[in-house]
Amino acid sequence: MAVPKGKVSKARKHARRANWKLSVPGIVECPQCKAMKLSHRVCKKCGYYDGKQVIKTAEEKQA
Repeated sequence: MAVPKGKVSKARKHARRANWKLSVPGIVECPQCKAMKLSHRVCKKCGYYDGKQVIKTAEEKQA
């Protein structure tokens, strides 16, 4: 049997539509060079991750 939809109040409608914003990415300080980087990612400045050098940076390639 068909039942008419109940009216959705303005407060309920606005509360539902207000939760679309994204969360802030986790930015932490690199323990090697103290530059800001995304957590759980290789540092773009020094190339270190978890205390180990993973990639060579442009400075090291020139030297």
